[in-house]
Amino acid sequence: MLDEVGNPCGTYPKATVHTKNTPLHLAFSCHVVNPESGDILVTRRALTKATWPGVWTNSFCGHPAPGEMPAEALARRAFQELGMEVTQVESILPDFRYRAVDASGVVENEICPVFSAVAVGEPDPSPDEVAEWAWIPAAELRAAVAAAPFAWSPWLGWQLEQWPAAQGAADRR
Repeated sequence: MLDEVGNPCGTYPKATVHTKNTPLHLAFSCHVVNPESGDILVTRRALTKATWPGVWTNSFCGHPAPGEMPAEALARRAFQELGMEVTQVESILPDFRYRAVDASGVVENEICPVFSAVAVGEPDPSPDEVAEWAWIPAAELRAAVAAAPFAWSPWLGWQLEQWPAAQGAADRR
């Protein structure tokens, strides 16, 4: 858990942290880029997920373990969720913070630094985490989120608003 300015102030079991009164906590979000095409990997959350089931979102998200460095957490979560390795991890929105409530009333309340990374191979995702996945050009991703925001996670829309088009992952590689 974090205090209002982002200082650690305790831990909470991940399995029970997301409720209708979720405390502020640390997370991370990652946009994975295809090294050949420059496309961004998007995933559709598994239908069994407790929050935002079946919604399309960024490549993957997660929570660092106590004392775990961001690069370690990203590598661990990329493998657990997507079955792949990532490299060239870069911070793109280090101060991203959001609060969102899903249709069931469960709250996401996170200080959530956002990273980009380059894919090593193709995803082989865990079905408990990912229902579908696709590579999509950055401009098409922005257009899709703008056209149907209800089909995408709210945090992805907010990340794209703060991540300038000229700084898109494909343009930065």
